[in-house]
Amino acid sequence: MLKLRHFFSPKARTAIVHALPEYEAAAGDDWLERILSEAITDKLFQKQGRSIARWTRPPLVMFVKRHYTLPMWSGVLARLVPSAAWSPGLQEWQHLEWARTQGIPVPRALAAAEWRGPGFRLQSFLAVEELAGMLPLHEAIPHAEATLSASDFLRWKHRLIAELARLAVELHRRRAYHKDLYLCHFYIHSDHCKRVPDSFRDGVVAIDFHRLGHHRWLARYFQVKDLAQLLYSSLEVDGVSECDRLRFWKHYSAGFAVPAWVRRAVLWKYRLYLRHSRRKAARRSRE
Repeated sequence: MLKLRHFFSPKARTAIVHALPEYEAAAGDDWLERILSEAITDKLFQKQGRSIARWTRPPLVMFVKRHYTLPMWSGVLARLVPSAAWSPGLQEWQHLEWARTQGIPVPRALAAAEWRGPGFRLQSFLAVEELAGMLPLHEAIPHAEATLSASDFLRWKHRLIAELARLAVELHRRRAYHKDLYLCHFYIHSDHCKRVPDSFRDGVVAIDFHRLGHHRWLARYFQVKDLAQLLYSSLEVDGVSECDRLRFWKHYSAGFAVPAWVRRAVLWKYRLYLRHSRRKAARRSRE
């Protein structure tokens, strides 16, 4: 009973921490106490109780994700089931580690922490190494189109599409679903925009794994969602054609057999994304 009373004590505050030795050496001995209040403003993005920013602590350059305010139900669950990760920071650390063990190229996770308490308060932090010299695909594809000859750009795209399809198959055949599978969440090295590589195998890095989930009973639903997101995100990217989208589907369906209705469902979901985007744009223009 003493342990139980302490467990639910409103003053109790505990932390679950993962950190690489090189991160701790760069961040300083007291990083855990000050990381949530550290003034990090480089490439800062803030929204709804969370922030993302670039933090340079030589020799490391990293992106730091901080969640200052999480739903109370998450804090309740963290108290009831303390062995599980209930915050985005700790969950993404685990997801990145899982992806790495499966051979899926992802950024290197440097550190993560989840603070529980006082009461049912829950906060988290994640640091991932910057993808130095790399570009997201929605920028890399137009850059390659402007740099390469027409014939080289076509071959370049064919090899890139094959690797994107392979990565999608590698996730989905394990019943793992990204849930934010947009082109901007794939990176390649900027040097690969200047030439046609023999292969993009392991040269495409996937980011933002905080929503990754493994599903058995809802596998088809999340498969459709992933593929529709990828299709939707390719629409306004210069250099991506309808033939490219069909080529992706050919590679994907060759590696992961799907019934015909899945393709129809992907198109239906994609149209929903498109309709929502147009309505949102119309509201903004009226405002």
